[in-house]
Amino acid sequence: MNPFSRFPLIKTEDILLRKIVETDLDALCSIYQNPNVFRYIPGDAKKTRETVRHLIDHFDRDFCKGKELFLAICLPESPEQLLGVAEMFEYDPRVNMVTVGYRLNEQYWGKGYAARATRALCAYLFDEVGIRRIQAFVMPENPASIRVLEKCGFVRESYIRQGSFCRGKGIVDLVGFSLLPGELIKPLRTQSIGE
Repeated sequence: MNPFSRFPLIKTEDILLRKIVETDLDALCSIYQNPNVFRYIPGDAKKTRETVRHLIDHFDRDFCKGKELFLAICLPESPEQLLGVAEMFEYDPRVNMVTVGYRLNEQYWGKGYAARATRALCAYLFDEVGIRRIQAFVMPENPASIRVLEKCGFVRESYIRQGSFCRGKGIVDLVGFSLLPGELIKPLRTQSIGE
């Protein structure tokens, strides 16, 4: 199945990944306007609320074009409260491979939410979509993100020296990770519901 054939709603006992909607704007501003969030990822913090508002439309458009999937990271008991954003992009149908990423509101850093969201997204991609390989890239200066991937079962497979251009950062080093079916440290009772 193509990962863009239907928009997912992904639920585990401890995390919910759902569509990002207009009512998430304040929570998105807390993430996308915070320069600390962009310290180790491509791009720069957004300057205005209106710029962040446009992102919601871009998320829908990019999914419909088969480019990227952005999901709100929430807790099942408070589905309206967005803690962060989980991402899937760079789908390669020849290899049946995708790249994943995540970004959290700074107040939720270090609480395990990124690992829970990554496990849930990867379980969905393997079990429901049938993806063969999931990869992620992290700047080596970001040990917290490296720990997230390792907690999910990702294998460190490369150190790419001066091999990537990141908007807002210039040329950077990256650490490459991959995950194959059977390697994921799974979340409890994954349940996926298409919208």
